[in-house]
Amino acid sequence: MACKLRSLRLAGNASKAFFKAFSSWDSKRSSSSRVSNPRLTDETCDSVGRRWGHDDSSRSLGRKQIIDLKSKLHSKRSRRCRSDEFGSGVEAMPRSASHDRRDSATFGGGFSSLRKQERLDDEVEDEEDRDDDVDDDDFKVLDSYNGKEEQNLLRKPHERDESEFKHPLVKETCRLIELRSRWNPELEGELRHVLRSLKPRQVCAVLHLLQDERVALNFFYWADRQWRYRHDSAVYYAMLEVLSKTKLCQGARRVLRLMRKRGIVRNSEAFGYVMISYSRASKLRHATQVLNLMQKAGVEPDLHICNIAIMVLLKGSRLDKALKLLERMLIVGVKPNVVTYNCLIKGYCDANRIDDAVALIEDMPLKGSSPDKVSYYTVMGYLCREKRVGDLRELMKIMEESNLVADMVTYDTLIHTLSKHGHSDEAVEFLREAEGRGFRINKVGHSAIVHSFCQEGRMDRAKEIVNEMLEKGCTPDVVTYTSVVDGLCRVGKVNRAKKMIQHMFKHGCKPNTVSYTALLNGLCKSGKSSEARELMSRSSEEEWWTPNAITYSVLMHGFRREGKLFEACDVVREMMTKGFFPTPVELNLLLQSLCREGRANEAQKFMVECKSKGLAVNVVNFTSVIHGYCNKDDLDGALSLLDDMYLNNKHADAVTYTVLVDALAKVNRIEEATELAMKMLKRGILPTPVTYRSVIHRYCQSGRLEDLLKLLEKMLSRQPYKTAYNQVIEKLCCFGYISEAYDLLGKVLRTASRTDARTCHVLIKACLEKGYPLLSYKVACRMFNRNLVPDVKLCEKISKKLILGGNLDEADEIMLRLVERGHTSAVVPVSS
Repeated sequence: MACKLRSLRLAGNASKAFFKAFSSWDSKRSSSSRVSNPRLTDETCDSVGRRWGHDDSSRSLGRKQIIDLKSKLHSKRSRRCRSDEFGSGVEAMPRSASHDRRDSATFGGGFSSLRKQERLDDEVEDEEDRDDDVDDDDFKVLDSYNGKEEQNLLRKPHERDESEFKHPLVKETCRLIELRSRWNPELEGELRHVLRSLKPRQVCAVLHLLQDERVALNFFYWADRQWRYRHDSAVYYAMLEVLSKTKLCQGARRVLRLMRKRGIVRNSEAFGYVMISYSRASKLRHATQVLNLMQKAGVEPDLHICNIAIMVLLKGSRLDKALKLLERMLIVGVKPNVVTYNCLIKGYCDANRIDDAVALIEDMPLKGSSPDKVSYYTVMGYLCREKRVGDLRELMKIMEESNLVADMVTYDTLIHTLSKHGHSDEAVEFLREAEGRGFRINKVGHSAIVHSFCQEGRMDRAKEIVNEMLEKGCTPDVVTYTSVVDGLCRVGKVNRAKKMIQHMFKHGCKPNTVSYTALLNGLCKSGKSSEARELMSRSSEEEWWTPNAITYSVLMHGFRREGKLFEACDVVREMMTKGFFPTPVELNLLLQSLCREGRANEAQKFMVECKSKGLAVNVVNFTSVIHGYCNKDDLDGALSLLDDMYLNNKHADAVTYTVLVDALAKVNRIEEATELAMKMLKRGILPTPVTYRSVIHRYCQSGRLEDLLKLLEKMLSRQPYKTAYNQVIEKLCCFGYISEAYDLLGKVLRTASRTDARTCHVLIKACLEKGYPLLSYKVACRMFNRNLVPDVKLCEKISKKLILGGNLDEADEIMLRLVERGHTSAVVPVSS
């Protein structure tokens, strides 16, 4: 019995020792590079055996117990789910703190942890460098270039395999990930099982197929933490490629760091993806610093990364830095290719330096790189935009001299670009030239020209092109006819547009939703909204076309412009029953129209009705209705709606409070207006210039200067406004409070700016109009003391008023001081 107890006690001690050893091993495993199948070593078994008090003779028994315990623990772990991964799992096994933090950014729990980490990374990078300018030292990485292009070979294994996108395992993985909102342990186990069956190319396909890049990044992190799974190098490059198409630059930077920790070979392609992501996030400085990261990582630059760096600099409008980088490339021996020069050509064109772009094309053969058609097409696009047809033809001659013959793609590009920018006559010229060379321009090119003529209102020319299409056997399609219908409606020929719809049916071209929407828009602009609605109801049932959100919006705006607001509201209701919703801007236009007619109550009811049906009502909509209540002097209704905003989780902004404060002060409810303004400041809402102007105007109008100054002091402490006291003085002068305005002059003359001089002139004019020449003289003297010269004509008026009032010394003084300032043309009065 004692032996049995002793053996059980030893087994218990062995379990405790094993769990302690396994816990420490697991914590080390979470912070170091994992292996696919970790095993306990003999040294570990020896140390555990010594803890148990066994000698070498009992070593085999201890090892067997450890293996049994390990297998039980592993099977138990496979059945359990960590509670912090998908938000609905059971309690997890004890893990290290660092591993728990890594597991927090997962599918079911959302992206809060991921976003928090991105904010932390942003703060770190902002501390590292707050200057957005590009330093030339970032290009010194090119000095390590040794002329080898061996690294380009590393990119071949990371090419995308499109055939894997249709694989059943890939589709199943995407389906499971899309179910992340209702995640449970069973689905996670299923996803974990599928993950272990995926090949690296299939994992890459999953990352490319996911619509949300944040979800793809979370899946990448989640898969990296799974037991007996390790990302292949191709997966890292696929993840970086996905992130390079977004602004998730911090995620791309972390993936790059993870590659270093996992021992994945990083070439220039990986750093190029990170650089592009920084560029999309408008972080030009950090994008160029990726070159320094390459140098620290021991990765030699090549032509690929240089081209990306030039593209990033040009996207940031830093053509000068791009040219310096090109010079550095030539110095160290990196030979630019046609992609490099094409980037620079586009940079020249974006900077409106077309001549430099053409000169670069001419110099490219001398630099060892012949231009391709992309080089010429880039410049041609900008020449078409500026309607420089002569230069365009010269460029085509240069292209043909370079053995690049203009083909149908060239003419299609020219026709579409010219038509897009409204140069339809020039587009027709190139159409004739293309046909003269034997090219057959399709209906898309002809439709572009027709659309351009219709936009200009030249319907006769558009009709000629359509007839030419029919003669050539190029049948116009629905896009062509729709352009004609829209053009006829633009010039007010709605009846001809109706006939064109019937003409489409006769020629076997069925009008679509866009065609009918163009016709309905023409009817509504002609003041025939009721006819348009009847046509929509009848034709949609007979012709089997479905109105969309734009169609209903056209009708709604038509009724609104005609003042038929009841019918406009009915259209919106019908629109919502069909599953379409007007935008908050469209809703706001309708609410404003109702409020202008004094129907604020109906506007509020209609807004509540739209909100109950799922329409996104915003703060601007509430503010419009509040303004409607204020215009009809129903301030109680406006304040009640303000309370309803907070009940609907819509927080008022500065515009809302400005409207209410202005309305309250207008009816002399100054105390309530002050209380509401203080409430705005307590909520952290900063006053705008409109708020200052409104408060100053209403308080000065009511003569509540003391209340105004107290409120301004609070407002200025939150949001400085330089001309606040200037406006106060000018408004006081406007409402006849001259002495009060003069008392505030000291707050204005502290800066002695042009705005202060203008304010002093307003005060001087007000003093002269009210018959206070001595006060105007004092204002002028205070201006002289602050090195501000009053207006000469005003000084002459002051002097004349002072002489009439018997103040001869003051009259002489002001004119003498004016002469001292260099105004010798001023007339000095004779006091004797």
